[in-house]
Amino acid sequence: MNLLVTGGAGFIGSNFARYWSGAHPGDRVIAYDLLTYAGSRSNLDPATTLVEADVCDAAAAEAALRDHAVDVIVHFAAESHNSLAVLDPARFFRTNVVGTQTMLEAARAVGVERFHHVSTCEVYGDLALDAGPEEAFTETSPYRPRTPYNASKAGADHAVRAYAETYGLPVTITNCSNNYGPYQFPEKVIPLFVAQALDDQPLPLYESVRNRREWLHVLDHCRAIEAVLERGRVGETYHVGSGLERDIEQIADLVLDALGKPASLKTIVPDRPGHDRRYLLDCTKIRDELGWEPQIDFEDGLAGTVAWYAHRRDWWEPLKGRAPVVETNWK
Repeated sequence: MNLLVTGGAGFIGSNFARYWSGAHPGDRVIAYDLLTYAGSRSNLDPATTLVEADVCDAAAAEAALRDHAVDVIVHFAAESHNSLAVLDPARFFRTNVVGTQTMLEAARAVGVERFHHVSTCEVYGDLALDAGPEEAFTETSPYRPRTPYNASKAGADHAVRAYAETYGLPVTITNCSNNYGPYQFPEKVIPLFVAQALDDQPLPLYESVRNRREWLHVLDHCRAIEAVLERGRVGETYHVGSGLERDIEQIADLVLDALGKPASLKTIVPDRPGHDRRYLLDCTKIRDELGWEPQIDFEDGLAGTVAWYAHRRDWWEPLKGRAPVVETNWK
């Protein structure tokens, strides 16, 4: 099988490409990536073929699918940093909505066997901090996005479903919780905190320090997508989460403890606009139908992630200066 992984030089995409090549050595993986600020050739496994192109380029997309005889598209490509979306929303709607529709149209023209779209828990809006587990988002929860990033991902989801209903394109969708692990660009909170702490620099915590997220190791996410591709029902959506929640101050404390750094590095900064309070996914469907379960304990996974960044300064230090947003600048 030939898989085209859009965003394949980014965080989750490169981890998925590496995972799939190891688990399915008879298959061929093609990474399709424009190599924007958050994409890097250094993320790619040597076994992965790179097509450097834009998801909004219809001719390039269709050519890549035909030239590489692609059977399956796994669509990760997206602008994903909520803070940047506040400052430059247009680039998010272009990449996440128009880019997804462009790839869908190319898939329809070529006739791929599956278009798998990777989405987020954030399309549903947020939950109250004191909401019970019965209020977790299910696959039938209404969409109520609150930020430009969330809205752009919601638009992409709607485009995928429209192509399935109108044209019969064989699609599946996964909505995942917050991922962490190696090769995550150092604008995101865990690698940012590690990089800052290693250099004894302040860790910027938003004023709403009790806002929390559900944390999922990227390799557990890769295994979930594998389960959907192999056993999932075409046309269905599956939630992928761990059920494990931690707030931002707890994350900061775990990073500081792992590196032996003082709590005094924690620094409160103003909240960004539209800062969601909490997300939590109900993952009953993927567990019951496909038998998927997260395998990586959060504390172990985080410790391994911190250690990876501590030993891979050569990877993240050249990238850190590319980050287009300074999290301490919110007014």
